[in-house]
Amino acid sequence: MDALNDVLASIRAKGGELVVISPQLPRHSLELIEGHGLGFDILYDQNLSLSDTFGLTFTLSEALAALYLSFGIDLPEANGTDDWRLPMPARYVMNEEGLILHAEVNPDYTRRPEPAEILKLL
Repeated sequence: MDALNDVLASIRAKGGELVVISPQLPRHSLELIEGHGLGFDILYDQNLSLSDTFGLTFTLSEALAALYLSFGIDLPEANGTDDWRLPMPARYVMNEEGLILHAEVNPDYTRRPEPAEILKLL
């Protein structure tokens, strides 16, 4: 977590703030925050409504849902929904007025931008 704390400090040094938005129920996010000592908030996207607004949601196939369950991951329980939907990972850089200055969405959740790329945008 030291690397994450370093990135968070760099974001804040540039006047920014990191905000995470998740479809997970708040109790699960709180466990994550407390369990890993995260220094930022995780906001709750109830029923994936914000993700839907941005066109980010997709539904897992039955086979993939079964695979998730085999690993003990129950998305409907974790998200408080009746379905197997997830948002694609997305990163937005916004100014203080809420104007989106940069947006990046990649359906491949394994491809994430390097923190240095985001820091350049700030």
